[in-house]
Amino acid sequence: MLIIPIKDGENIDRALKRYKRKFDKTGTVRQLRSRQAFIKPSVVKRAQVQKAAYIQNMKDGLES
Repeated sequence: MLIIPIKDGENIDRALKRYKRKFDKTGTVRQLRSRQAFIKPSVVKRAQVQKAAYIQNMKDGLES
């Protein structure tokens, strides 16, 4: 459960923005979406390898 302390005289929009930011950092929505469908471990590993190769390729392109 998220608790957002509201200071005296604080704008409700600012408090709501803090709540949304804190909610995003917990990763609740991402976790719910990932649990909707089972993904085989081999597919997850393949995606991680592809992402790492892409990032490495981007870094190599910036260096040269």
